Amino acid sequence: MSTRHYSLIDQLILKADKTLQAMAGSRPVSHRPSPGDNLEEPELDARERRHAAGLMRVNHAGEVCAQALYEGQALTAKLPQVREQMREAAEEEEDHLRWCQTRLDELGSHSSYLNPLWYSASFAIGATAGLISDRVSLGFVAATEEQVCKHLESHLKSLPAGDNKSRVIVMQMLEDEARHAHSALEAGGMRFPAPVKAVMTLSSKAMTVASYYL
Repeated sequence: MSTRHYSLIDQLILKADKTLQAMAGSRPVSHRPSPGDNLEEPELDARERRHAAGLMRVNHAGEVCAQALYEGQALTAKLPQVREQMREAAEEEEDHLRWCQTRLDELGSHSSYLNPLWYSASFAIGATAGLISDRVSLGFVAATEEQVCKHLESHLKSLPAGDNKSRVIVMQMLEDEARHAHSALEAGGMRFPAPVKAVMTLSSKAMTVASYYL
């Protein structure tokens, strides 16, 4: 069977379609069921529910960014194996996206209104990193996932004590993101210097604070 090769225009159209689906929360059904599916809905007061929703909104926004980052990198990656690695990671991020959206629905809340901005910026960063080199692209994945892991670890401590449905989702996401970071470095990604990571941390905090409320 012959493999179809898409032109750059075709690829951009496909990426645009995925963007619209991500923004609308209508991506395909996740490959893996949510870790919280079989748990009962916890009894949370209004403050706890708002806080849990804020944290899961941040996590959902992070997954929107991850989708954009991987899509942009896959578009410009030079080596086929790097493109494939990006696509495989993106599939797991689709699971995370769906899990977070479902949990937000259960909490009676919404995803971030700023998601189009986060997606656009992350796609541009991912595509640019891929244009520079696969080593830089993979290094950016590793550094980004390290930032994500720190956020998820803080969320595990901050979630309401009784909200095990959100907690098990975050725990599985943390495991997956840590593996993505390790795999990116193992594949040849460069280790970013501390000053670059510091700038990434500041940008990440800005996204986190904005998404928690909006």
